[in-house]
Amino acid sequence: MARSRQETMEENRVKLVAAGRKAFAEKGYAAASMDELTADVGLTRGALYHNFGDKRGLLAAVVTEVDGEMAERAKALASNAGDPWQCMLAEGAAYIEMALDPEVQRIVLLDGPSVLGDPSKWPSQNSCLVATKRSVEQLLAKGILKPVDPEAAARLLSGAALNAALWVAASDDPKAVLPKAIDAFQTLASGLLADR
Repeated sequence: MARSRQETMEENRVKLVAAGRKAFAEKGYAAASMDELTADVGLTRGALYHNFGDKRGLLAAVVTEVDGEMAERAKALASNAGDPWQCMLAEGAAYIEMALDPEVQRIVLLDGPSVLGDPSKWPSQNSCLVATKRSVEQLLAKGILKPVDPEAAARLLSGAALNAALWVAASDDPKAVLPKAIDAFQTLASGLLADR
């Protein structure tokens, strides 16, 4: 049975995202050749333009995929941390620690902001913000946090984790910066705890 046009388009999109992810991770955005990338998966530049508009659009799709995987990985790593507060701290720390992953570092934390602009405006970051806000609301309902606006707290927690990861990725010695970044994130976040 022949594949539908929609199935072919989706298959091409998946191929292009995978090829873009590989090229951007290995060479960086600026050095990644769209002709090589499309040829590697047996497609034309036309397929790239049709699916993503341009190279920047492809990077945005790759960033969304990698950033979404980061959020899921952080959530999975934090799930064993114990109480909801410890889970939130562990999730933030796990996100920051992923700045040591070369693919994450280059695609999401270095090239992403320089090409796509402010990460807080990315759809994937907005998904993280929504999840953090839900967690904050649950912590507030249990009396674990001081009375605070849930959106404000979620934005500050998400922003602190993201900026800590950006700092780690851009530093000359990411492994030395990482423990400082995680410690500062946890110290800042702990200021939200209710007095018990």
